[in-house]
Amino acid sequence: MKSNIVLIGMPGVGKSTLGVVLAKQLGYDFVDTDLIIQHKYGRTLQELIEKRGDEGFIELENHELSEIVCEHTVIATGGSAVYGADAMKHLAQIGTIIYLDAPEQELEDRLGDLDARGVVRNGKETVREIFEERLYLYMHYAQITIQLTGKTLRTAVDDTVRLLKSQGLVLPAKEPGEAEA
Repeated sequence: MKSNIVLIGMPGVGKSTLGVVLAKQLGYDFVDTDLIIQHKYGRTLQELIEKRGDEGFIELENHELSEIVCEHTVIATGGSAVYGADAMKHLAQIGTIIYLDAPEQELEDRLGDLDARGVVRNGKETVREIFEERLYLYMHYAQITIQLTGKTLRTAVDDTVRLLKSQGLVLPAKEPGEAEA
C-alpha cells in the first residue's frame, strides 16, 4: 500500500499550510518540494525560473520530484508539478494524490504578484489563464479532490483525514525505531 499523501493544486491554494497540519494529525513527516528544490540549487524558485525559463524549470522539477523517496510523509508539491509526467507517475506510485481546489478569486487574492511568487506561467498573464491551463492536469492526476471553498484550515484537514480513513488510504505512522515490515 502507498504510504504517502501527495498534495497538488494551484499556487496559493494552501498545499504547504494544510500539509503541515495534516502531517501532524496523521503522525506523518512533511516535505515541501519547492523548499527541497530551493535548498538543493541555492536559489529561490523565481531565480530558477528566470535563469532556466519555464521549460527548464519544469524539467528540473520533474527530475527532482521523480527522485523523492519517503514513507509516511505528506508531500506538498509546487503548483507546476503536474507538468512533469515522470514526476506525477512516480508520486502516484508512492502516494495518494489529492487535488486541493479553491475558487479562482480566492487564489488571486492570496497570490498577489505572480513574478515575485515564483510561478511557472508558460506565457500566461493571469491566475485565470494559468488555472484554466492546469485544471485538466490537476483533475487527471487527482485520486481525491478536496474542495476548500468556505472551509477553515481545521475543517479542510478534518475532512481530508476522514476521507482518507474511510477509503483505507492512511497507514499508521511508524513508531520510532520500528523496523520496516
